[in-house]
Amino acid sequence: MQRIIVYCFSFLVLFGCRTNTPTRSTTIRESQGVYQYRDEDPLVKPFYSDRQGVIGRNGMVASAHPEASQVGLNILQAGGNAVDAAVAVQFALAVVYPGAGNIGGGGFMVYRDQAGQTFTLDYREKAPGRASKDMYLDSAKNVIPNLSILGHLASGVPGSVDGMVQAHQRFGKLSWAQVLQPAIDLAEKGFALTERDATGLNRIKTDLLRINPGKTYFLKSATPTDTTSWRKGDLLIQADLAATLKRIQAQGRAGFYEGETARLLAEEMKRGGGLISEEDLKNYHAAWRDPIRATYKNYTVLTMPPTSSGGVALVQLMRLTEPYPLRRWGWNRDSTVQVMIEAERRVYADRAKFLGDPDFVKVPVEQLISPEYLRSRWTDFTFAHATDSRAIKGGAIPGYESLETTHFSIVDKDGNAVSITTTLNGGYGSRVVIGGAGFFMNNEMDDFSIKPGVPNMFGLIGNQANAIAPNKRMLSSMTPTILEKDGKLFMVVGTPGGSTIITSVYQTVLNVIEHGMTMQQAVNALKFHHQWLPDKTTFENGAFSEATIQALQNRGYVLEKLTNTLGRMDCILIRPDGSYEGASDPRADNTARGY
Repeated sequence: MQRIIVYCFSFLVLFGCRTNTPTRSTTIRESQGVYQYRDEDPLVKPFYSDRQGVIGRNGMVASAHPEASQVGLNILQAGGNAVDAAVAVQFALAVVYPGAGNIGGGGFMVYRDQAGQTFTLDYREKAPGRASKDMYLDSAKNVIPNLSILGHLASGVPGSVDGMVQAHQRFGKLSWAQVLQPAIDLAEKGFALTERDATGLNRIKTDLLRINPGKTYFLKSATPTDTTSWRKGDLLIQADLAATLKRIQAQGRAGFYEGETARLLAEEMKRGGGLISEEDLKNYHAAWRDPIRATYKNYTVLTMPPTSSGGVALVQLMRLTEPYPLRRWGWNRDSTVQVMIEAERRVYADRAKFLGDPDFVKVPVEQLISPEYLRSRWTDFTFAHATDSRAIKGGAIPGYESLETTHFSIVDKDGNAVSITTTLNGGYGSRVVIGGAGFFMNNEMDDFSIKPGVPNMFGLIGNQANAIAPNKRMLSSMTPTILEKDGKLFMVVGTPGGSTIITSVYQTVLNVIEHGMTMQQAVNALKFHHQWLPDKTTFENGAFSEATIQALQNRGYVLEKLTNTLGRMDCILIRPDGSYEGASDPRADNTARGY
């Protein structure tokens, strides 16, 4: 009987659940890819902008800032490989994109070499050795507002420098000095601020003055009381950061985790009531982990395992929606959106229950992405109405007991590919600048479950698996990913966005695979997001037609139109003729460079 029910369910999924009415369609054609949308939709087009992809044959870099992308391209043209360029871009972003680029944060790397071997590096931050489970709670066990977000106590032990050292030692081709020099030049000589750069620094001025008394880092004037604001085109010179980068260039890992930089960092933490010590820094090491490798139709998804939750969640989402005819239903049509929302609802519930640092808790990755488990997650789904998130919990797995970011993608002339997502967490992290060293610290401690059931700054709920513990890595949503098609390199993808990272990557991948978009169209396409709790779907203005909105609301879905945007994608697609299409997000300063 159970087998008959499964077969009937599959038949309904594939043939009996389409609620969209047939309509005429219009085709957008580019040199690669064909995308169709319905004439009845009151959208001029489903894209944020008309930006076209950048085409190259010998190398491609897509990152959050034009200066950093140019640095990566220069390294490739100088004979460096994708890892050399990635290291150079990581350090360049620490200079030109201080809101998320960093040496005071951490991240994840997915690397696929030209032979198809895949490696993942976890350089996520860790809790200090003196951290404790209830460190952000008062005597009544209530969360103390902002303590895990702003100020010295919000920071975990940084991992970015050690991660880049390990990646370069294992796979780099050029010298360490050569890949560090561009970032040093940008810090020492300065760079011209974009409009977005200037706006961001002006926005945090009050926090900078309050949290960093007596310092003038990232202020327009050396006089703290001066109200002068940054403007587009202003030159930002960072002498202390240049000196820090020179120590890293000369001494490698020891230039950050020991000696002068470590002393300055530990002193700053002590001065502001933080917990990170010189011993914490000396003991930090990034971790090489086995990548998640999963199939979706004739594609292979190569992605990040825990401590990232993104890889597990992405595979779950793709496999949950794989049986449904999304291509036939159409992009962001009501049935397509409904299936995707319901998949997201269940996946984020699983994230809250099961995922954490695998060095501390059992994370049942294989069970979570197995077809059998995912089929069980659909048993309470119906097209008739929205599922109530309050009724959705993390799934049941036998034997298991519960206990502002940036991305860049690089492919070199030989087909080596790197996908890296790195972060300080919130924009400009904890807003603490290390005195004498000139860089922002992260506020990643907020990514722990500081109290079970209490949401973090992104509204994500956590539980015991992600509770604070000394030297433990906090859970992340970062989802750096590489896809193969028929065994060959196909796509490099990723984005910042906190809790929306997973859903933005998911939609971008499906936009290419299921809806025939080019890489840049997939990035430009308007997006939506659901994360289990709070029980609502947010969407970019124009992402849904009025017909789709009405159909979903009639079934009980709570929809909220955003005043801002979702995602800051930086992606690369291997086109059928072997050339690379670099796609950078028009929602910000993201830039692709290729040759």
